[in-house]
Amino acid sequence: MFYYIFTYLDQKIDLIGAGVFQYISFRAGMAAVLSLLITIFFGKRLINLLRKKQVGESVRDLGLEGQKEKQGTPTMGGLIIIAAIIIPTLLFARLDNIYIILLIVSTLWMGGIGFLDDYIKVFRKNKEGLAGRFKIIGQVGLGLIVGFTLVFHEDVKIREFVEPVPLVQSDIPTTPVYEDVKSLKTNIPFFKNNELDYNSIPFPGDLNWVIYILIVVFIITAVSNGANITDGIDGLAAGTSAIIGLALAIFAYLSGNVVFSQYLNILYVPMSGELVIFCTAFVGACIGFLWYNSYPAQVFMGDTGSLALGSIIAVLAIVVRKELLIPVLCGIFLIENLSVIIQVAYFKYTKKKYGEGRRIFKMSPLHHHYQKNGLHEAKIVNRFWIVGILLAILSLATLKLR
Repeated sequence: MFYYIFTYLDQKIDLIGAGVFQYISFRAGMAAVLSLLITIFFGKRLINLLRKKQVGESVRDLGLEGQKEKQGTPTMGGLIIIAAIIIPTLLFARLDNIYIILLIVSTLWMGGIGFLDDYIKVFRKNKEGLAGRFKIIGQVGLGLIVGFTLVFHEDVKIREFVEPVPLVQSDIPTTPVYEDVKSLKTNIPFFKNNELDYNSIPFPGDLNWVIYILIVVFIITAVSNGANITDGIDGLAAGTSAIIGLALAIFAYLSGNVVFSQYLNILYVPMSGELVIFCTAFVGACIGFLWYNSYPAQVFMGDTGSLALGSIIAVLAIVVRKELLIPVLCGIFLIENLSVIIQVAYFKYTKKKYGEGRRIFKMSPLHHHYQKNGLHEAKIVNRFWIVGILLAILSLATLKLR
């Protein structure tokens, strides 16, 4: 909104300073600051409102230290995260950008599904919440929306240069020759000739886009579930998401910059630079939420927040053509997911073979295993954050490590 207002003021009346809103870096910084202020200053009001409405977490007895103290802690705090992402984005981003529209839809879509799940748990007193099949339907639905948009929307293109863009200034003026084309290409990490074209995958009937959409559905479902599972102890999901969001902001900036994308030999995605504003609002919302969610938590994000965070991360990675980096960048989500899958599969296997179920971990997801080993949850969270930072650095290093 502000972009259009100040662009008009700059062009029509030459207002001093109005032109600064043309810069992505300025708008991204303002979005981050506003996002932080929204979560910190309005977070307390939301917590008080949730307490007044008796929107408290119903904690199952898992025999974990400090678990009983969490009973009644306000949940649905994801509402403030969503507000802190959407409001700055609406104010500072270009709203005619298809990627911004797609991220706003993704945030509200999965936030709504998470809200419905939390509502059933809190107000209907049903600890199971929304049935798992309905969550899957919601995740698949979002995956289909994102997938079909990326395949068929006319604004979703990559830029192919016939002649390289000069990386240094020259006295001889040159005009780069390029063509914006529809493409299902993506970058492959750790390889020099690092482009994979989904259209090159052998598939009968020229329906390679079907494979691509199925991959998009799988990624969104897996990452949103991973974020949901990770949200088990104070500050873990919010802090991990902030780290991932910051890395994605860097990827978005580089993918949306002609010079940097060519220098780093990654796909240039026109208009993707605008996503930096969404990313900084996302990071600001997560960090601001930690003001109240770090140990001991005054509020939980609930599925309202965790499902939204996971879907945002998945869609961002897909849009900037870094979905193949998700196992590394979202390694915390992956290991949390795998710990549950391995635990359940091994329990069923040993029960069938030996007549009684056995466990690999003392409890899953993995963070509960460490709690059972006697580690304080604050220490677990800090160590997971450190691992998350290392994974983010490794992900960024793939820009040069080939």
